[in-house]
Amino acid sequence: MDKGTHSRGIQATDGYVVVDDIKSRFQFAPLTRRRLANFKANKRGYFSLWIIGSMMVLSFFAELIANDKPLVMGFEGEVYFPVFVVYPETAFGGVFETEAVYQSTKVQDLVNAGDGWMLWPPIPFSYDTIDLHTEGAVPEAPSRRHWLGTDDVARDVTARIIYGFRLSVLFGLALTFFSSIVGITVGATQGYFGGLVDLIGQRVVEIWAGLPTLFVIIILTSLFEPNPIALLVLLLLFNWMALVAVVRAEFLRTRNFDYVNAARALGEKDFIIMWRYVLPNAMVATLTFLPFLLNGSITTLTSLDFLGFGLPTSYPSLGELLAQGKANIQAPWLGLSGFFTLAVMLTLLVFVGEGVRDAFDPRRSLT
Repeated sequence: MDKGTHSRGIQATDGYVVVDDIKSRFQFAPLTRRRLANFKANKRGYFSLWIIGSMMVLSFFAELIANDKPLVMGFEGEVYFPVFVVYPETAFGGVFETEAVYQSTKVQDLVNAGDGWMLWPPIPFSYDTIDLHTEGAVPEAPSRRHWLGTDDVARDVTARIIYGFRLSVLFGLALTFFSSIVGITVGATQGYFGGLVDLIGQRVVEIWAGLPTLFVIIILTSLFEPNPIALLVLLLLFNWMALVAVVRAEFLRTRNFDYVNAARALGEKDFIIMWRYVLPNAMVATLTFLPFLLNGSITTLTSLDFLGFGLPTSYPSLGELLAQGKANIQAPWLGLSGFFTLAVMLTLLVFVGEGVRDAFDPRRSLT
């Protein structure tokens, strides 16, 4: 081996070439490896992460699992993808220029007349599809056609659960993300500067936290019909306070450490010190709190939907499904489906939160 090859860190062994630099680049730091090992040691949290992660990934492809449009179809020798592209009925020989209703017998007869075929998803209903061919009165009991039955307007419960799960998770993640940004910013400012800034900030937080949050949200949502974005902003006004106390305590604890004072003496700006030197320590306690904050965000959305002050009924909502179960006691599959979906989702998130807490606990070490 020549000197140049050796200087690049390449070693030849039995005809194989191992690039040490590339291999070491993808290795985690010892502290990160210890935290990952602690998380994996918590079997309940580790497997819960895999389960909830798989459920999230599947829900992101809900349109390919539950839809009232074929995944792919053929007509007169051409291939169409109705899930991704909107085709008018006139494309299949119909008279209407609006999107084709593929479940109607008229459209299916047109497709069959053109030697066509349709490949449907496993659940041929979307969250807002009204089944006009139910066998009995709605809510209809579970059957081969509707695995978990229908609600009181003949919509498939399984499809609404899949889409509702995705909506709840995405809404909870968005609310948790933006709440964390606001809460960390406020808590870091109070804890780092202290003094009058901390005093005034604490009084504002205490007054804001003393407001009857649920009643204020109900009053505001009754003034207009909220959409997911408006409801997200509304809940963000109150949800950010959950992290303020945790971040503030960490910044108060570390703001006078030697390395922070040394950074000040070297002329570093306050924002750089907060971001580079103090925030990493505060993030340890913050990250352990995030899964529980996500749980609270999902529960808040579900509660508002259940009370009728959340999203409109046109959106797939687990809370609205629970409200239907309450209003239709004779159809227990409605309430039970919503209950078990929420119970499993929130339980898995709590287990993941416990695993994250154990991973960042400095007192835990693998034996």
